[in-house]
Amino acid sequence: MNFKHMITATFAFASTLVLFAVPAFAQAGAADNEHSMKSMIAIAIGFGLGIAAAGGALGQGRAAAAALEGIGRNPGAAKEMFTPLLLSLALIESLVIYSLVISFMLLGKL
Repeated sequence: MNFKHMITATFAFASTLVLFAVPAFAQAGAADNEHSMKSMIAIAIGFGLGIAAAGGALGQGRAAAAALEGIGRNPGAAKEMFTPLLLSLALIESLVIYSLVISFMLLGKL
């Protein structure tokens, strides 16, 4: 089993678990609606930050690996690769920061 297949299977299992576990434990009544909405927001914050951090880390790792491979093949081009590398790392990190800002906005609703 390759890594891509394992990640896909894990994501499918987690998605199925999240989708079907909540209705199985649902309770009737309007008084519990606010509590369940707050718990869903808290879960969304956790999943959102986790996915954003994992995606950002993978993107930054690949960008750094490509830059280091390029510098290893052509050491004279290190100065020309430095600015685009920093720009790409900043743009990747900005997506993670946007997720953090959205998480803080959701946290204000709790």
